[in-house]
Amino acid sequence: MLSEVYYLVRSKTDGNYLVARPDTETSGYLLLFQENFDALSYLNTHAAELANRFTVESIARTQLGNLLKRWGFSGVGIVTDPLLPKVEFLQHN
Repeated sequence: MLSEVYYLVRSKTDGNYLVARPDTETSGYLLLFQENFDALSYLNTHAAELANRFTVESIARTQLGNLLKRWGFSGVGIVTDPLLPKVEFLQHN
């Protein structure tokens, strides 16, 4: 599964990624979606009035580590259910 692809939500305005901050001590967890339509469902469910200000990007799993380091994220939050939402947090070392 080296070619596994994830989907990210990114602001069209400032280029920042959509992150979760479960506490104020972390720099945030990059939210990842397993399907493009899951990312769009998340936006339309939880921020419908702002959805047009975001875009969905794809990233290969092999590129994820470099992105986390470059932006200084604490880890990733894999969204398993975009409607509730249900997120599994994984810390990056």
